[in-house]
Amino acid sequence: MYIDDSLVKQAIEDRRYLHQHPELSGKEYETHAFIRQRLESLKIEILNYQAPSVVGFVKGTNGNKTIALRADIDALPIVEEGDKPYISKNPGVAHACGHDGHTAVLLAVADWLSKNREQVAPNIMLIFQSAEEITPSGADQLIQQGVLDKVDAIYGIHLWQGMEKGKIGLTHGPMMASVDDFEITIQGSGGHGSMPHETVDSIYVATQVIQAFQSIISRNLNPIDSGVITVGKMEAGTTYNIIPEQAKLIGTIRALTPHAVKTIQTQMVKLTEGICQAYGAKGQVDFICGTPPLVNDREKAVFIESVIRNGFGEDVLTLVDPVMGGEDFSYYLQKKPGAFIFVGMSGEKSQYPHHHPKFDLDEDVFPDAIKLFIEIMKNHD
Repeated sequence: MYIDDSLVKQAIEDRRYLHQHPELSGKEYETHAFIRQRLESLKIEILNYQAPSVVGFVKGTNGNKTIALRADIDALPIVEEGDKPYISKNPGVAHACGHDGHTAVLLAVADWLSKNREQVAPNIMLIFQSAEEITPSGADQLIQQGVLDKVDAIYGIHLWQGMEKGKIGLTHGPMMASVDDFEITIQGSGGHGSMPHETVDSIYVATQVIQAFQSIISRNLNPIDSGVITVGKMEAGTTYNIIPEQAKLIGTIRALTPHAVKTIQTQMVKLTEGICQAYGAKGQVDFICGTPPLVNDREKAVFIESVIRNGFGEDVLTLVDPVMGGEDFSYYLQKKPGAFIFVGMSGEKSQYPHHHPKFDLDEDVFPDAIKLFIEIMKNHD
């Protein structure tokens, strides 16, 4: 299937406009207006969901089933670096993950769909979703508003810097990790640094807790599962010769299955409380729950495999290893079958990782991304 050059040109123009006008999660009101105006110009029905998300709807020739296609629209609180001509005009905010590209691609798909409705059997829901990057998640909010109530399957893409340009990949099952943060408070008893025997050293206890956590990954988690516990910040003390009475550990947990998440959290509490008790301290563990693991439906993943093989060629398909980053598309897949798909773009143009100040998309992959969504719509039952 050939993608018209004018469609790609418009997608690039849209992406560069959006890149210059990024908005933070939950505040994408100019982006909302831009998307809404474009859908209205294409005579696509706009459903009544809370702004700044936008949801369009096109009835299929059959209409017995409805499939949803999703793009995220928010940017990040990052100062963009580089000399690209379309650099962010909003200081301190940048599309450093590729959501501008996802939005532009889905707008191009909407354009194609408005002119080729007779080629698509199922109803199509076009979800332009706010607030992927934060908690509470924009996906979860839309689900609570009923966006998936009449949806039979849902698909999303990520233009992916971590995969070779020209490849399209996915997994059968877990693809991206859960994202849960934690804060641990260790209460000891402070005193002078020269008299540790009169204190309960919260820093020393904290170091024992940190080391013990890695035994959870190596000895409590099923070796077949994957998990990460990272303590990214430790707060304690005021000066060099005082043993502080309190230490705080702040970090993140990543896992690929709900069972692994539960195992990690349960053992973290046991170890923290046990170690603190052994040293005469008290430990309090608080979890800040984020997105669940992203798990592709196996039947829909097989369908996507066939779409890639038939539409792009066997050499384009890549079965990828799961990654420990998170994605709130996982909320949709908890409710409905579907699949999340990586469109590779690693190379000279896209050499910096996602969330880097110099991150940039390779717009050469837009035709494949647009075509992928169109082939899904045309081949879905």
